[in-house]
Amino acid sequence: MTTSASQPAVKVLRGDVIETTHVAHIAVVDAHGRLLYALGNPHRMTLVRSAAKPAQALAVAETGALARFGFDDADLALMCASHSSEDRHIERVLAMLAKVGAAEADLRCGGHAPLSDAVYRAWIKRDFTPGAVCSNCSGKHAGMLAGARSIGAALADYHLPSHPLQQHVKRVVAEVCDLPETGVEWAIDGCNLPTPAFPLERLARLFVKLADAQDRADAASAPTDTRTQALAHIYRAMTSYPELVAGEGRFCTALMRAFEGALVGKVGAAGSYAIGVRASAATARHTGGPALGIAIKIEDGDQTALYTTVVAVLRQLGIGTTEQIAGLSKFDAPPIVNTMGVETGRVAPRFALERVDHPPGKQG
Repeated sequence: MTTSASQPAVKVLRGDVIETTHVAHIAVVDAHGRLLYALGNPHRMTLVRSAAKPAQALAVAETGALARFGFDDADLALMCASHSSEDRHIERVLAMLAKVGAAEADLRCGGHAPLSDAVYRAWIKRDFTPGAVCSNCSGKHAGMLAGARSIGAALADYHLPSHPLQQHVKRVVAEVCDLPETGVEWAIDGCNLPTPAFPLERLARLFVKLADAQDRADAASAPTDTRTQALAHIYRAMTSYPELVAGEGRFCTALMRAFEGALVGKVGAAGSYAIGVRASAATARHTGGPALGIAIKIEDGDQTALYTTVVAVLRQLGIGTTEQIAGLSKFDAPPIVNTMGVETGRVAPRFALERVDHPPGKQG
């Protein structure tokens, strides 16, 4: 299905004049993968970029690498991170490499300017040149090295699509998104690893599985299948260490801190975001009880529009208390100010999710 795809979901106003508009695609699914709400094209083939990291971390976990190398929950959170290159991030990546018996030179990601303005200012003062360990994806790469070693494959070229580890990752990503391998397309990410593309609603499906797995883990009858246990482990790691998944002042960290374990969220470059919401009275209004998965793609990749849209979706679905949403005020339709601190405009979400009707007995 496609809904009002051509209508902008977010408008940026300078005064009362529209300066830019941003089209959004949104998919909201239940724990069975059924599409409940949509905007735009919920089936848009989407390069979800770093929002796929929990699925890639799942692939590494299923090699047995976490237990073999003594990776704890904080290490696992960093494997799912787009971190800010804060000292705690870099130090933990170095510790992960030491556990694997690898070195920074083994990483096949490159250094870059940090995602944190505060870190960037500190680097400039020190005249610091970032290396591979400073990449926002270095935790994922350290995990990939562990995965390669765990399956007995060479560390060299672990990043190449032909490497046995990446072939394993390809299979796991397709499986967890309930797709055949041919249903996932692959490109090369900014960090030099393969990155998947699949229909947007499958990203929502991935994240509802994370939340539902944690619900099952907390139920009286704990899950017995290892994949559900691994998905729950990833959920707990990310929500227990939100400061490692992103960093101070970043949206992912603020979101998971505000909701205190009730949801997991992860950004992807170029305007992707995904959330898994655990079962609650709020989700029951939409699902009858189980968890919810949410996936968003801003067509032009604008990050301000993305975070505004995420908050608007949570508000429309009734997810979160007034206090929890207030914890995201920095990102919630923020005012635009000029260099003198004068408010010159605002970011305005202008959309309504559309309910998707299903014939009786039919799954989305």
